[in-house]
Order: sequence, then structure tokens, then C-alpha cells
Amino acid sequence: MDKKELVLKVLLESQEPLRPGDIAERAGISKEDVDKILKDLKKEGKIESPKRCYYTVKKNG
Repeated sequence: MDKKELVLKVLLESQEPLRPGDIAERAGISKEDVDKILKDLKKEGKIESPKRCYYTVKKNG
């Protein structure tokens, strides 16, 4: 599983939006990697930020 899939998995398993530091801790990767991945995922439209510095998987519908 690559780092991007790992970040998505952590977000999918979480009941609430997470901060990048929390994602990094749960995924076991660096916060710098998480920041880059979140930027890419947001550009791809796979995640959203319901409030500043918190991220969650975008819900369809």
C-alpha cells in the first residue's frame, strides 16, 4: 500500500475529520509526507476540509 492509499484509509476509518499530525501518527508516516498527500488528494477532489486544518473523505451526494 502506498502512502496516498494509507492516508485515504486512515481518513475513511475515522468517524471525525483529522488534523495532518493525527493522520501522520495513525498512518506511521511523516507529517511532511501527509501534507503533500493531502494537497494532492484535495486537488483530485477525494477529500475536503470541513474546517480549517481538518480533513475528511469527500462524501458523494
